[in-house]
Amino acid sequence: MNLSTVIVVSGLLLATASITSTLTYDEERLALKNFVTSDERIRSHGYPVESHTVETSDAYLLTLFRIPYSHKLNNQNAYRPAILLQHGLFSNSDCWLSSGPDNSLGYLLADAGFDVWLGNARGNIYSRGNSNITTSSPKFWKFSWHEIGIYDISAMIDYIRDNTAQQAIHYAGHSQGTTVYLALMSTKPQYNAKIKTAHLLAPCAFLANGRHVIFQLSQLIGKPDGLLYSILENSELMPRNEYVNRIADTLCGQQPLLGEQCKDVVFWFAADGYRNSNLTSVQVLLSSHPGGSSSNQGIHYLQLYKSHKFRQYDYGTKKNQQIYNRDTPPDYDLSKITARTYSYSSANDGLCAPSDVDTMVENMPYLVEDYRVPDQTWNHMDFIVGRQMKEVIHDRILRTLKAFETFL
Repeated sequence: MNLSTVIVVSGLLLATASITSTLTYDEERLALKNFVTSDERIRSHGYPVESHTVETSDAYLLTLFRIPYSHKLNNQNAYRPAILLQHGLFSNSDCWLSSGPDNSLGYLLADAGFDVWLGNARGNIYSRGNSNITTSSPKFWKFSWHEIGIYDISAMIDYIRDNTAQQAIHYAGHSQGTTVYLALMSTKPQYNAKIKTAHLLAPCAFLANGRHVIFQLSQLIGKPDGLLYSILENSELMPRNEYVNRIADTLCGQQPLLGEQCKDVVFWFAADGYRNSNLTSVQVLLSSHPGGSSSNQGIHYLQLYKSHKFRQYDYGTKKNQQIYNRDTPPDYDLSKITARTYSYSSANDGLCAPSDVDTMVENMPYLVEDYRVPDQTWNHMDFIVGRQMKEVIHDRILRTLKAFETFL
C-alpha cells in the first residue's frame, strides 16, 4: 500500500472515528459491493453501449466508452454529431454518469441526439495498458497531463473521427479535462480544425491564486531535483484499491453508514463547502474513485502554482536544456486556440480560482464565451455532482450545441 492509498484509508478511518460508538456493523451491511464499470452502468439504464480500445502513438492503450444513440429516440439510423467527454484528475468516465439519466451530461447528450464518447486517460482504472511496458514499471508512469493532452486526447479525437466519418467533433472537459484540451490545442494547433465546439467546465490553466491547502506542497514537491520530487516522480498516485473503493462504497452507499461524512472525506479538495452537492451522486462516484493517475500530473499542477505560469513540465535546468533547449519550460500559447471554445467557471472554486480564470480568458483572444455561475457557492465539483448542474450548466451547453447543429 503506497502513501496515497494510506491517506485515503486514513481519511475514511478518521471520518468513522467520531461516530463508531453509535453504529452497529453487522456482517451483511459491511459486505463489499461489486464494482460496476461505466459500460455496465450505461447498459443498466437501457442505453446501448460500446467499448473501444485506442492505442496512442507512444503505445498506451486507452478505453473509450460510447453511447452511440438513445433508446428513447431510436435514432441509430440518423446523423448523430459526435462529442468527446474528458474527465478530471483522479477521475474516469464514470463522472459523466454518476447522477443518472435525468442529470448526467453523458445521458443528456445522448437523449439530445448526440453520439457520446467517454474518454479515459492513461493510468486510470480503464486505461492501464501499454503495448511495451506494464504498470509495475516506473516508465509506465513517466507522464504528466501534458502527455495526456498531446497523445491521449489527439488519439481519441482521431479515432472518433475515423469511426464516425465526421471531419470535426464536439468536446467537453472538466478540470484536468480542460487543461489537456488547452495543452493540445496550443501545442498542436492543427487540431483546432477538428473541433466544432469545446466546453471547459471548471477550467484549470493558471493556478497562481488557488486557495486550497494542497498548493502548499508546491514548495516541497513542485521543485525539480528536490528530495520529495525525486521520491514521488514517475509513480502511481491515488490508485484504485479494491478494498479502499469497496469500503468507501459500502460505508457511503445508498444507505450510508457515514452519511454526510462521506463528502468530508472525498471532497475535501473541492474547498469551501459542498452545499450544492448531490449526496446520491457522490455515493455513486465513490464506487470507482479515486481512479488513479501518475504522480507527475499532480507535480505538474504544483509547478504551475509555484511559477504562476501555464507551461510545460519543469524537469530542472539541466534536463530542461536537453528537452526544451532552454532553462525553463515553454509556456502554452493560448492565442493559438482558434476552435470555438466556451468557458464555464465559478466563484467558489478553491482549485481553479476566478482570478486565474481571468488570466486564462485574457490569453484566449478567440474564446467565444466566458460564463461565470451566478451562485457564489458553486464549487469545483458541483460541475460533476451538483444538484442543479443540469439547469445551471448542462442545459446551457445543450443550447449551444443545438444552435451549432441546427437540425437537432
